[in-house]
Amino acid sequence: MGARIVRAPAQARDTAGETTGETAVILRVLRVSLHVGFAVLLLVAVVRLAADGLRGAGWLTLGLALGLAGVYLAGTLLEKRHASRPARFDPRPYALWWLAAVCLLWLLLIRASPDFVWLAFPLFFLQLHLLPRRPALAAIAASTVLVVAALWLHNGGPASALQLPMALGPVFGAAFAVVTGLAYRALYREAENQRLAAEELRSTRAELARRQHDAGSLAERTRLAREIHDTLAQGFSSIVLMGRSAEQALAAGDPATARDRLRTVQETAAANLAEARNFVRGLQSPELEKRSLPDSLRRLCATTESEAAARGALLACRFETEGVPVELPNAYRTTLLRAAQSSLANVLRHAGAGTAVVTLSFVGTEVAMDIFDDGAGFDPAAVPERADGSGYGLRSLRERVAALSGTLAVESAPGEGTVVAVRLPLGKDTP
Repeated sequence: MGARIVRAPAQARDTAGETTGETAVILRVLRVSLHVGFAVLLLVAVVRLAADGLRGAGWLTLGLALGLAGVYLAGTLLEKRHASRPARFDPRPYALWWLAAVCLLWLLLIRASPDFVWLAFPLFFLQLHLLPRRPALAAIAASTVLVVAALWLHNGGPASALQLPMALGPVFGAAFAVVTGLAYRALYREAENQRLAAEELRSTRAELARRQHDAGSLAERTRLAREIHDTLAQGFSSIVLMGRSAEQALAAGDPATARDRLRTVQETAAANLAEARNFVRGLQSPELEKRSLPDSLRRLCATTESEAAARGALLACRFETEGVPVELPNAYRTTLLRAAQSSLANVLRHAGAGTAVVTLSFVGTEVAMDIFDDGAGFDPAAVPERADGSGYGLRSLRERVAALSGTLAVESAPGEGTVVAVRLPLGKDTP
């Protein structure tokens, strides 16, 4: 229908800049000029018709003119409504029928009065806009012939000679309309391409935002899984073990041991509560808020010995340092503590070891921690992740270390003990 102006959205302006805005302004001016020109020419013809007196066929001509005005106005209004809100009725499938109705009414009018022939010029633009190029040029040529014929007929017909200006005026007007219309089509096509590019960009940004949201949710679930495995799950396991040990001590008439186990249960439960509150807020371990990393590791070794004793096992667990300690970022301290907690928990559950050693080393451009035990050992390549969550610790630890650009190595074999080695880089490139 009427030429549609597409305004570039904000996303398109990011890439198209001022060019898009200038194109939209030009198209808007051409569109308004087209509609205003059609209305003015039609109004002038109607005024001249009324000035000559409405007698007989004059009323029929006036009715046709009003009908043309109504059809033209209805088409442009429907197109504008759809352009401003695409969910509304889309008139584009009926555009050719609308153009045919406008042209038919115009043909009837130029047969009745020569004042309506000048409506051909805005019609040329409509034909160029709505029809493919070759049919549009054919339609314009036919309309030009009809304009010349109508002027010739209304100026005397066969009794008068065809004056050159009478023929050249419509021809030059048609040529000008073709050139201007082709330029308009090029601008319109550019605006459509910019609109489609803007929609694609908007869709891409929405998809990227969704993926970023999903990735963020997955990262948060992974973080919570690591924290729960390395803190709460191990703490609850210790609470269950110490509770059973206290029950056995009471049954054996040893209240002192029972009180000691219950005290450990209270301390572990309080530590678990503090851990839960802190990792929900994304903070470091509360253990590290109270003491340094070496002190926390030393205390962890003592707790591990106590838990081993509660299981009825004899485990000597000690902590050693090498090199000159340096201040570590919170993420490093938390990762190293979690590595020691997870590794020693595995020693308690699976190794059957008599000795475990945690060594924290500060060597040049890296900090290293080795957790050694002389237990049963295992095949690191054959550790499954079970439905109950066991077997998750190594994968969780690898993710923690990789996030800090570090390395994790596990050396073990059945019957030969285990060494878990963590290496984290230090210096200006420290994450």
